[in-house]
Amino acid sequence: MPSALVNGVRLNYVQMGAADIGVPHEDLVMVHGLGTNLAFWYFHYAAVFARRYRVTVYDLRGHGRSEMPAGGYTPANLARDLEGLLDHLAIRRAHFLVHSFGGVIALKLACVAPDRVASMVLADTHISAARSASGQIWDYGAGMQHLLDEAGITLSTRDPYFGYRLLTEVARMQVNREPVPPGLDKLIGPLVTNCGSKTAAQWLRLMKGTSAEPELMGEDGLALEALRRMRFPILAMYGDNSQARVTGKELLGVWPHAEFRRVRDAGHFFPSTRPAEVIRACSQFWRGDFRKFATHRAGEGNQRHFRSERVYQAEGGWYCQTRESGSLGPFISREDTSEQLDAYISTMGAGKIVSACANYGSAKRRRAANGSRPSSSDS
Repeated sequence: MPSALVNGVRLNYVQMGAADIGVPHEDLVMVHGLGTNLAFWYFHYAAVFARRYRVTVYDLRGHGRSEMPAGGYTPANLARDLEGLLDHLAIRRAHFLVHSFGGVIALKLACVAPDRVASMVLADTHISAARSASGQIWDYGAGMQHLLDEAGITLSTRDPYFGYRLLTEVARMQVNREPVPPGLDKLIGPLVTNCGSKTAAQWLRLMKGTSAEPELMGEDGLALEALRRMRFPILAMYGDNSQARVTGKELLGVWPHAEFRRVRDAGHFFPSTRPAEVIRACSQFWRGDFRKFATHRAGEGNQRHFRSERVYQAEGGWYCQTRESGSLGPFISREDTSEQLDAYISTMGAGKIVSACANYGSAKRRRAANGSRPSSSDS
């Protein structure tokens, strides 16, 4: 893989896409979060988005195949790494798709060089201003605290930097071949994959052998006033069960022009566990589809809300969301779920939706008659 020496560190990167075949292109840069590497975006996303963009993914300083120097891990310096890589690759302006701390880095870049950002998709990015905001409560944390206590893990979900500390604890367990308690895999996805032990060992080296821990857990310098001055298009996606959701709630009042989407029943690593949903939302955003929808609910003035797909995929199959009956499902495909949602809406006054089992049978009979096969695609 190619690498570039920028800002005193050698960064590993990969490019692919429209430029390879000599057609005009825009650039898309994808930035991963802490404890992962460029593979976080590469396998599910790069080939899909490379049909339209020249895609660039890279390993952060101290991650993946990039160098791990003793210092330089502050958000401001990591943003200088990113800006240096853009300069090296002659990327004047780009769209950005960023996860977790990768969003902090991209936002820091946007503060000093807003003209380089064409648009930004933030996936579960947590910022210091929201961590310290009074009255912000992580609702899902209470149940997670019980799980931690039962496992004898002495961490508090009320800690603003709980996610970072959990990364380190789970990494230690992986390296020591200790079983990771059921349920934590939803919070720390990449560390419990087949390659998790290698990633975990690298994270521990980063925490113990460099100044990364205090630098990453310090203030990120992203003041809300600076964020309010950003005018480029923004899509902010947050998982229902993620601690970062409190940042999403704070940002509702910061960016009146942004689109906010919730990922139902999802944790922090939903780009890894629910890629089809993220790809669909990104494609809609970049096409401008969200501009067709009202940004406020009738009768609520300028109050902003998270919106979500009424049809979505989660563990166990496909589901649809209704105002009257909550979540319905699971169903066998997006097509069947949409059909059942339409049926529900058209017969609300009559009572009940067809059960999932009945739907499964009727769907099979319908497809058998048409000679088609079921699909689990999200597109």
